[in-house]
Amino acid sequence: MAETELTTIARPYARAAFATALDNDRLADWSSMLEVLAAVSCDSTVQSMLENPSLVQDQRAKFLIDICGDQIDDMGKNFLSLLAEYKRISLLPEVYHLYELLKANHEKTVEVEVISAYEFSEKDKNRLTDTLRSKLKRKVNITSRVDSSLIGGLIVRTEDSVIDNTIRGRLAKLAHVMNS
Repeated sequence: MAETELTTIARPYARAAFATALDNDRLADWSSMLEVLAAVSCDSTVQSMLENPSLVQDQRAKFLIDICGDQIDDMGKNFLSLLAEYKRISLLPEVYHLYELLKANHEKTVEVEVISAYEFSEKDKNRLTDTLRSKLKRKVNITSRVDSSLIGGLIVRTEDSVIDNTIRGRLAKLAHVMNS
């Protein structure tokens, strides 16, 4: 399935999980449960078992529940059974991703990944955090990593945007303009 189609199909399940979590004041618990379920369902051994045609949907759900053990509560088990009933277990990673977006939007937070050519100082990180907080009007959680192939500058990724302010990116744009 195309990514857009997966998102469209997964969205109602993510919204239902989010509404349930919000109604029960358990956003963090549901986040943890969905993260575990998504991670387990992505494992190649688990995937091959879930794709076994001799298993009925209830057995697929029970298989995942047994693996996850006490990391999944009764509400999580019911949610997983519902996904199994409608043959949607494969959507767990997308459901988790969409749930996290809904949660972040509700909590007015945004996860930002910053990729830089060099390690940047805590002072620079704080300045970037303050700038992004004022622009995005949200609490900003920054994770960073170094990619020396960037030569210099930063790539800033949020939920749905990428700002490429790297020397490598600028050179690629210049080459594109010159070749056009």
